[in-house]
Amino acid sequence: SVTVANRPGVLSRITGLFSRRNFNINSLSVGETENPEFSRMTIEVNGDSRVLDQVVKQLNKLIEVIKIDELDRKNIVDRDLALIRVKSTRETRSEIIQIVNTFRGKIVDISTDSLMIEATGTVSKIEALIELLKDFGIEDIVRTGIVALNRGVIS
Repeated sequence: SVTVANRPGVLSRITGLFSRRNFNINSLSVGETENPEFSRMTIEVNGDSRVLDQVVKQLNKLIEVIKIDELDRKNIVDRDLALIRVKSTRETRSEIIQIVNTFRGKIVDISTDSLMIEATGTVSKIEALIELLKDFGIEDIVRTGIVALNRGVIS
């Protein structure tokens, strides 16, 4: 998680840094923080500790980077958001709705031949829902990428 100055061009500079160093970004989400002067970027990168150390060192060189929090999967809450448009007929609609309800998703749009589903959860939960919906015919998917925060401390 990287807190940066909320200014034009910051996202471009950070992704350019990753590109020049040949680091692959698996997931990237950016949003304004509680203070509108700053944005928080959640960046998921695959690599060993050497690669991650190099990423942190390179990010720290950028003047727009205010703070870097390395997130440990064991101590975070992370979520992904997906909108999924799936084909539906009168015959399949109730079965699709039942699957969506099992995953605590929402139907956010209905047309004569499709349903649009909003789903939030861990990446594995979203992937499992997508897998179950494939048999009905997925027309389109858009995902936000992971957002994450460290868990609170229990004293």
